Amino acid sequence: MKVKIVNHSPYPCPAYATEQSAGVDLRANLEAPVVLRPLERTLVPTGLYIALPKGYEAQVRPRSGLAIKHGITVLNSPGTVDADYRGELRTILVNLGTEPFEIVPGERIAQMVIARHEQVEWEEVDQLDETRRGTGGFGSTGH
Repeated sequence: MKVKIVNHSPYPCPAYATEQSAGVDLRANLEAPVVLRPLERTLVPTGLYIALPKGYEAQVRPRSGLAIKHGITVLNSPGTVDADYRGELRTILVNLGTEPFEIVPGERIAQMVIARHEQVEWEEVDQLDETRRGTGGFGSTGH
């Protein structure tokens, strides 16, 4: 799969940390540190612009270390970047922790996973087929 990455950031292009990593780290492309107070959210630029092939998306997800240590997460997780988007990748971060958190330039703020997806043709019907589960949801299977 070819992906064109135009890195307008002074930080390295995203890379997989290990041979079996699913995602690459995204870094904050900031001129100066930004403090994120508890329950505050902000849009953090990455300096990255990508061109995905048709049939693929980029999913922006939280970093587990920031989440467990500081309560920092990606607000619209996973955020979806469509193949026809050509703007800068930016990440909506929120501080769900109890202390202010300083985002410093170059900090690894999120991870990005590239995934294949399908589009379906919608067919409107009057009735759906019956299943054992039926309309039960949100814990209805007893687990």
